[in-house]
Amino acid sequence: MANIKSAKKRIRVSEKRAARNKAIRSKVKTSIKKVNAAIDANDKEAAKAALCNATSALSKATTKGVYHKNTCSRKISRLNQAVNKMA
Repeated sequence: MANIKSAKKRIRVSEKRAARNKAIRSKVKTSIKKVNAAIDANDKEAAKAALCNATSALSKATTKGVYHKNTCSRKISRLNQAVNKMA
């Protein structure tokens, strides 16, 4: 354990940020799973609604600095492509 006051603060801050990042990542993963579930169920309307939520969650994660912008762009693009491929 750290003895220096600033080191103790860094530990607290990094734990708080890690928890926030974990929560955001979890939300993004859940929204992506919902899109994929709707695609598997062949429900185009549900897939489009879930895609809208997933895109929003990914964009917010990028803004917060949880994901790199290219990573989010790639994920959004792949989800869009999958939804558009549906019959």
